Amino acid sequence: METSRISGFYKLLPEARLKAVADQTGLGKEELSWFEDGLRIEQANKMVENVIGTFQVPLGIATNFIIDGRDVLIPMATEEPSVIAAASNGARMVRESGGFSTSSTGPLMRAQIQTVGIADPFGARQEILIHKEELIKSANERDPMLVKFGGGVKDIEVYVVESRVGPMVVTHLIVDCRDAMGANAVNTMAEALAPRIEELTCGKVYLRIISNLADKRLVRAKAIFKSEDIGGEKVVNGIIQAAVLAEVDSYRAATHNKGIMNGVTAVVLATGNDTRAVEAGAHAYASVGGRYKSLTHYEKNRNGDLVGTIELPVAIGLVGGATRVHPVAKANVKILGVKSADELSRIIASVGLAQNFAALRALVSEGIQRGHMSLHSRNIALQAGASCDLVDIIAARMAAERRISVDRAIELMEELEKNKA
Repeated sequence: METSRISGFYKLLPEARLKAVADQTGLGKEELSWFEDGLRIEQANKMVENVIGTFQVPLGIATNFIIDGRDVLIPMATEEPSVIAAASNGARMVRESGGFSTSSTGPLMRAQIQTVGIADPFGARQEILIHKEELIKSANERDPMLVKFGGGVKDIEVYVVESRVGPMVVTHLIVDCRDAMGANAVNTMAEALAPRIEELTCGKVYLRIISNLADKRLVRAKAIFKSEDIGGEKVVNGIIQAAVLAEVDSYRAATHNKGIMNGVTAVVLATGNDTRAVEAGAHAYASVGGRYKSLTHYEKNRNGDLVGTIELPVAIGLVGGATRVHPVAKANVKILGVKSADELSRIIASVGLAQNFAALRALVSEGIQRGHMSLHSRNIALQAGASCDLVDIIAARMAAERRISVDRAIELMEELEKNKA
């Protein structure tokens, strides 16, 4: 790819935008047709139960991203106005300072095996750990292909958990899932070990399933926003003040993190990954320590520039699931140019940071509603029943008047229809 900075991209018609993306990413004719055809009913019928149709979500492209020195165009699937524009704007403001830099802990997931009815839980814990190597070997025999590619169970942790129904011994399998999200692999391994765990503990196993709190599958991103590029010292200080409230106040943190997930979920969905797993993991991670808090942090460096960082678990994959079945998801992966799940997770974290920065900047400067409602006005015009050729005209009038409502859209639509006549 030459560049993710495509001047005037938002002004182009959808067909021209797709062509511009194809020119940058090498999409072929068949892949281009997938965006028009979408998911066929016969494909959908093989993916989930009781299929009656498909539900489409708008798919857009976030521009301007440089991640770890590479220009990336980012497909985002979302129904919410301003999300893609905000991510693109946030990425544009960090291009001059090199874009986003990332790191990760690798694709490690946990499976939990819950054992109850144990007379000596601490002794049982020790017994499991004594047989750790045996258990690891047995679990890995269930997925030799994963082991062949460098994955598989890497460690076992055992915890005694006190509860209102008595102590439980909970065994955690730490599994390197490579390029898979990992749910099927780790669940199969946990189920396979359950009988042996019962033998070792003289207890009863109930749950044996993945944990979506993927605290060993963390991704981090960092960006430096130059003070002069984002509005000066006043804006830098304002963003820090706003961000600190999300660090100490759970009411603010919920909305703060929702903004992050606007970007994260849009990329996860566009690539056919499990949005619920990623969202659950992120919000659970934000609550580690007993209080729900922000997933991002902002501070000022010696030059007075704003430094933004994000850390969150991102459990996604490139093999298995809808990522390999849904034609548009496959095309979106090609647009991203990623070769591993780890690389995709780094992109997702960067988008989350860009989204969050853009929202904070809007909040401390012109206010969040100005840009959001301007874009939302198009949805209002559609709700009012405006034809496609009138939507942008009505939306622009409502935004200029700051009267954005279905009633006003109907009035303008009637006025424009009269003028046509």
